[in-house]
Amino acid sequence: MPESPGLDGLRVLAHPVRLRILSLLTGAAMSAAEAARELGETQANVSYHLRRLHEAGLLDVVEEVRIRGGLAKRYRHDPESGTRFTSTNPEEDRLLITTMASELERRSEFHVRGEHGLTADVEMWVDRETWKKALAHAHELSELLHSAAKPPRTRGTIPVSATVAMFEMRRP
Repeated sequence: MPESPGLDGLRVLAHPVRLRILSLLTGAAMSAAEAARELGETQANVSYHLRRLHEAGLLDVVEEVRIRGGLAKRYRHDPESGTRFTSTNPEEDRLLITTMASELERRSEFHVRGEHGLTADVEMWVDRETWKKALAHAHELSELLHSAAKPPRTRGTIPVSATVAMFEMRRP
């Protein structure tokens, strides 16, 4: 796995199919064909995005399986791999946030109305200690969900959506 992202920093993440692939492959290792079926995308398209994510160090090849004379790679996402991605480019940041917002909009079509959930949006001023605590809780939440991720349709599981974008803002 590369030490640093090789594909334009955050830009590799700023594609809706790639975000969906990362989410999917957190819960299970899959080949391009398996992921394509699950995502409703073509195998060629998913294969391309898997290669890009692998080159960037966001996916690991965890298994190679012989299928009908060919070799199918199974990929898995380690959520910790994304912690290397930082950007000093405001355009990359905006591109990723825009992609995340679009993905959240897509997921909202599947929102089970009336069930428990949380929607929060804040823009405010807080002391640095409160900010550090909030970030720590967000990291803990992310780790909890990622570590509990299961393959799609695993008995006893439910599909959920969680999108977190927290950042310090520059003063106006």
